[in-house]
Amino acid sequence: MYDYLLLDITREGQVATITLKRLERHLREKAETGRPGGAQRADEVARALGELRDDRSVRVIVITGKEDVFTIPPSSYGHHGNPGTDWDIMNGVTRAVEALCTIEKPVIAKVNGHAVGFGANLVLGCDFIVAREDAIIADHHMSAGDLKIDGKIVGSADHCMAPGDGGSVFAPLKMPMAMAKEYLMLARPFTAKELATMGVVNYAVPADQLDAKTDEMAQALLRRNAYALAMTKRVLNKPALAAFNSIHDAGLAYEFLNFYMQTPQAKELGKGRGEHEL
Repeated sequence: MYDYLLLDITREGQVATITLKRLERHLREKAETGRPGGAQRADEVARALGELRDDRSVRVIVITGKEDVFTIPPSSYGHHGNPGTDWDIMNGVTRAVEALCTIEKPVIAKVNGHAVGFGANLVLGCDFIVAREDAIIADHHMSAGDLKIDGKIVGSADHCMAPGDGGSVFAPLKMPMAMAKEYLMLARPFTAKELATMGVVNYAVPADQLDAKTDEMAQALLRRNAYALAMTKRVLNKPALAAFNSIHDAGLAYEFLNFYMQTPQAKELGKGRGEHEL
């Protein structure tokens, strides 16, 4: 059994819940314990989905956050630069996105609060989305310091990078292309209520109705034949798997390339080229 640092797994009957822990608190634990920080969250999500995929007692999976935050990333990209760490990040993200495309069991995103970056794209990769109507869903990669949530800048103001953690796979599948480009290229934040009007979110509800609506959907799924659900999902997820195979590696590679192109040393060598011209 893997010892998870950044999430918890609980089971109630045939429903398993993955709860993402508050990242800012556990980054402090990294310094104290020497264990991986927020950049390794995707790896733990991939491991958890794999564990639950193989657990025959589990038929429905719910992914949610702790308290009133689904997940918000750290504001620094300083974790890039170490080959071993970079490989762990790239491999973890790839495994998580692939798992969302291939797992046969229904996965419900229970969006209890703001979901930004990998967390937002994790939401979009789920089969069903039940969200607090005021929860904000945003990809921070291209924000360039412009993304503000609750009055605070989210994402680094120092970098602007291609989205490589699933957004380029899932957003164009779930959103109209014009909105997907705003979401990714301008880091436009959407509320769950806005996304519900576009058909991206299944249900945007008041916070006090989130548990009941998620449970209602989980129980409805449990009344269906498990094998029929699995095979139906395999068919419906063929476009997602095709998008993963054709898009994900390029997006992730470009993200890392962008990072190295925007280090202080690279900017000095480029003498500003890339900031305001192509």
